[in-house]
This record gives sequence, C-alpha cells and structure tokens, in this order.
Amino acid sequence: MEVTGGSCRLGLWHVHVWWSGHTIHRVRFASTGIPGPVPAPILKYCAGQAVDLTGLATIACEGDAISARIYRAVREVPYGSTATYGQIAALVGTSPLAVGRAMAHNPTPLVVPCHRIVAAKGIGGFSPALEIKELLLALEQKGKKRAEQ
Repeated sequence: MEVTGGSCRLGLWHVHVWWSGHTIHRVRFASTGIPGPVPAPILKYCAGQAVDLTGLATIACEGDAISARIYRAVREVPYGSTATYGQIAALVGTSPLAVGRAMAHNPTPLVVPCHRIVAAKGIGGFSPALEIKELLLALEQKGKKRAEQ
C-alpha cells in the first residue's frame, strides 16, 4: 500500500502525517506545512475536537520490543488525562528513564500520545518544543470540557 503524506495546522505549528489506510507511519511537528491529505481523525483532533485516535493503527506499536510495549501502554491513557513516566514504567515492567527514552523517539506522536506522559514533579520534556506539549494538553482539556457539556 502506498504511503501518503500531508499536514494540517495545530496553532502556530504544522502536523506532518505519513499514512496508508488506517495505519500511521510517521508524525512530526514543523514550522511549515506540506501539501497533501491528513486522516480525518487527526484533522478533527488538531481542530480541538475530543477525538479518540485509537482507531488509527501505528507502526510504533508493532512487535514485542520494550518500546512497542511502552507505546501500547501510553495509548491507554485517556484523552484529557495524564500519567507519569513512573506509572507507565510500572505497567510495562521497566524504568521511568526507558519510558522517557521511548517518548523521545516516538515516531507517531498524537497517535501514541506521548504528550500525556508527564514527570512526577512537572510537565517533563517534548521534542521539538515544550510549547507543543503545553498546547496539546490545553487543547485536550478544552475538548474534554466541551464533550462533557
């Protein structure tokens, strides 16, 4: 199956998505966009709608490597909620450092919502910019409140 790429806006950022069918191959954040389509659930998510992205498959969760097990656990953190690196580590049987390393190398952010994983005493990190993590967490809080009304 051919991989398609495109981007949509997320605040001042662009979300680049490479995908085929219902499988997401890569997501990244950039200051400029690229032409092409983006899956509808990601468009809705970036527009601030409370969307469950677990209907999209991701190459990140394939296999039994520790990173794939971490990514599967992270996908279980609900929209508008957070978990700590330590909580995910306990679920998977690894260290918080290993969870942080996996989050830093996540090939499909949003689909594997690494922004929902925070430090025990603070927000933690995010690549390429911490402001994106803050934006995503705030977007989800607003979307969750709208969905509850």
